[in-house]
Amino acid sequence: MAEAQKVPVAAHTVRLEPVGVEFEVENGETVLNAAFRQGIALPHGCKEGQCSACKCVLLDGEVDMLKYSTFALNDMEKDSGHILLCRTIAYSDMEVELLNYDEEVLSKSIAVKTFQGRITGIEKLTHDIRGIDIELGSSMKFWAGQYVDITVTTEKGETITRSFSMANSPGETQKLSFIIKKYPEGKFSGELDAGGIRIGAAVTVVGPYGTCFRREGREGPLVLVGAGSGMSPVWSILNDHLESGEQRPVYFFYGARTEADLFHLDRIAALTHRHPEVTFIPVLSHAGEESGWTGERGFVHERVDGWLKALAIDGEGDVYACGPPPMIDALQPVLFMNGFESERIFFDKFTTSSGGGTPGH
Repeated sequence: MAEAQKVPVAAHTVRLEPVGVEFEVENGETVLNAAFRQGIALPHGCKEGQCSACKCVLLDGEVDMLKYSTFALNDMEKDSGHILLCRTIAYSDMEVELLNYDEEVLSKSIAVKTFQGRITGIEKLTHDIRGIDIELGSSMKFWAGQYVDITVTTEKGETITRSFSMANSPGETQKLSFIIKKYPEGKFSGELDAGGIRIGAAVTVVGPYGTCFRREGREGPLVLVGAGSGMSPVWSILNDHLESGEQRPVYFFYGARTEADLFHLDRIAALTHRHPEVTFIPVLSHAGEESGWTGERGFVHERVDGWLKALAIDGEGDVYACGPPPMIDALQPVLFMNGFESERIFFDKFTTSSGGGTPGH
């Protein structure tokens, strides 16, 4: 006899342990989306069942999971009661144990909402980096370092949704800026250059998302590390920090291939002139010997290692690192070897469209 199909009949209650938070999940809604909708910021990354950031343990209740990657949740973990909140549909009241949670993240939760807006500016920053400005019809609250999902319909009628981190500081609530990287197969960035996405195009913006946002009231130096479009959230975090009035030394590393891949240099020069406590360290991995480049060479994680050792920071401070997965993966052991505890390290891995991290950058 075939197993009867499970049918969700109503909203159910989700209880989160050990924090004791409760919220409702609607019929057919994933637990993570229900939390977002009600302003409960649970750990998350890709929102697509690819990265394992939202993995937790089901203590009680009946659930099913939408399609996910076994890299994020293997069969052994599933058999032992682990679930991915971004893929979980509730069929009863449920109780889960959070494996990774941050009291400050939960306390600073912002409800995810949908906004309408228009593209008001497109700027070519380098051969493969673009700047975009979007004006919303209403104000959006977010923390520096967070991102949104942007949906746009091209001139040919194709609808594209991608995730991008805000480059502006949270004080600008209706005019959002983004720094995005053009990928060879990237639809969004490709349509920008081809004219399929133009100034004036209507967009739907959903957010904010992300837990790699600036923490307040911390001690020690601020270490910012970006590469490619990772400049976007790092730029937001940097300017938000300076606007806060907190007095901390800032070491701002940016990894690129050649001098042609550097941008915003005039803005950075003006910023460091106004704020001498900020040190900007561009690192070039493919600068030719004949280029005349006198700055740092190599991969950015190597130079971060050298600077941290020379400064003898020994884990005293906070690190915000945003960029492609290889950079983040190489940087993590460097930070641990230099004494940084995991609660002082905040990452955002960017991917081309899906997979671990923040998709769409």
